[in-house]
Amino acid sequence: MSKEGILRKAKGGHLFFWCPGCDGAHMVRVEGEVRPCWGFNGNYEKPTFTPSVLVTSGHYVAGHQASEECWCTYEKRFGKKAPFECSICHSFVTDGKIQFLDDCTHALAGQTVPLPPFD
Repeated sequence: MSKEGILRKAKGGHLFFWCPGCDGAHMVRVEGEVRPCWGFNGNYEKPTFTPSVLVTSGHYVAGHQASEECWCTYEKRFGKKAPFECSICHSFVTDGKIQFLDDCTHALAGQTVPLPPFD
């Protein structure tokens, strides 16, 4: 992976950005025939991706059945803290800012903040 502006660039047309709400990386594909594929303004310092970026995990993943295990039940099953958590991160990345929508499960829901460099 190579650094380009505030993003990271990987093979296959993938770009990674650092999400301050999740305190982790999110990936979008901006080139190629494989779907989904996001629009990208080509600006690695102030990126815009379209449409919105939705990242889900655990029981929030589309198709998850209530009878299936998820990160919420990990500690009860294994006696230790889960390495991940069930979450939603839904955002618009526009001109180098990340607008977190109200359906996010993290503390930055409803806020717009600068997209930090991916160091």
